Amino acid sequence: MVRTLKHLVEQAYSLPKDWLIYEHSHQFLQLTEKYYLELTQFSHWQTPPKIILAEREPVQFLAAFLAACATNSSVFLCNPNWVKDEWQQVFELVQPDIIWGMERGQRNSEPPLGIGVKGETRRQGEKETIFEFSDSPKIMIPTGGSSGKIKFAIHTWDTLTASVRGFTEYFQLQQVNSFCVLPLYHVSGLMQFIRSFTTGGKLVILPFKNLESCQLTNINPSDFFISLVPTQLQRLLQNFDFTQWLSQFKTVLLGGAPAWEELLVKARYYQINLSLTYGMTETASGIATLKPDDFRHGKVNCGQILPHAKVTIRNELGEALQTNQIGNIAIQAQSLYLGYYSLNTAFKEANYSSVSIFNTDDLGFLDNEGYLNIIGRSSDKIITGGENVYPLEVESAIRATAMVIDVCVIGIPNRDWGQAVTAIYVPKNVSTSSEEIQNLLKGKLSKFKIPKYWFPVQFLSRNSQGKINRQQLQQEAIEHLNLSNRFS
Repeated sequence: MVRTLKHLVEQAYSLPKDWLIYEHSHQFLQLTEKYYLELTQFSHWQTPPKIILAEREPVQFLAAFLAACATNSSVFLCNPNWVKDEWQQVFELVQPDIIWGMERGQRNSEPPLGIGVKGETRRQGEKETIFEFSDSPKIMIPTGGSSGKIKFAIHTWDTLTASVRGFTEYFQLQQVNSFCVLPLYHVSGLMQFIRSFTTGGKLVILPFKNLESCQLTNINPSDFFISLVPTQLQRLLQNFDFTQWLSQFKTVLLGGAPAWEELLVKARYYQINLSLTYGMTETASGIATLKPDDFRHGKVNCGQILPHAKVTIRNELGEALQTNQIGNIAIQAQSLYLGYYSLNTAFKEANYSSVSIFNTDDLGFLDNEGYLNIIGRSSDKIITGGENVYPLEVESAIRATAMVIDVCVIGIPNRDWGQAVTAIYVPKNVSTSSEEIQNLLKGKLSKFKIPKYWFPVQFLSRNSQGKINRQQLQQEAIEHLNLSNRFS
């Protein structure tokens, strides 16, 4: 290969021995060198190998990831827990040369014929025409939003480190110590590694399921950032020991899904240094963050825009709106992704800025202080009888009744109203009726915003980032309603 980022491996050797805090962390350098040497044998290829990285073990994952970056390889971060249909999507999309972290017996589906597996790569001299060589590694991070269909956002080491620079400048830090309980294959987990690694800070890795089992480490939380999604924060605040522990952290970053008022009130009561964040895979995590001081003083928005990013609010015609006007959020950032991966993707340096503005599906506004306020998602908006209803507002009102554990509001087709507002909820008590909840909503919501249909369930399935597949819930609600009408 023409040029590598071998200095990344050298940088790993320059870090203190105790920078990574996890079992088997002492093997990190040895494993990094092992993976690095394994990849350098393919340096004669005209194009970098495509690697699927699905390591379950964190130290193995980080070592393999760093080696892939240092050799300019194209690495696809993958969730080891994907099921058969999801893996089939990935194999057909990526057509990898190397797979790390999945033995044949562990896969939920075999890759299509002709695709390389662990230990099997392209034959020497075999032509590969999909990629055009560039001198920077491509890092493909999975994203599916709430739809469930897997896509890979294309990042580089430059876009990821641009996010780090914005983060450190915003919080005025030289080093970032991260306490990671989120999956490393997801942008929210990966960026915690990037922040600590590039600034010389410490990284604690403790899977959330271990954290809930009270396996707390002996580190000083006041030196660390920890990132959580709202459902994780909710679970931890149910245990007094954890509330005491969380309140000691320098900052508790909260993102991935909307937080509800009851949760924020509880966090403020326990004096959690909460920092609401807004970002996504496409922006290499947060581009707006509320500082803990602002949260303690009563603010509940996503804070100000980080230095490496710019946000404008636009109407449906793409025109920029003024302060306090609601519209779609458009993002420009040095950390912005290059596009979504496809088999037709040609990686050229000239294409690095191919996505100069990212027009999101999110609705919000910038207030007089430059703070970003999120209203909901444009695609989630319900139009009933010509009126706009935003699920986030209705869900917050339902949660405020203190009669539900969880709730999701969707719109289902209705002959008379266009769409009918529908609540799928987990009641706190089996005896709780929807009529009781509706009575409490009177005076809190306009009549057209109060759900017409109510479906109690035992639980709402959320992914590791706390997101619900609304499309799937909508289909299930329609089928349930049709079945009820058939037998009524």
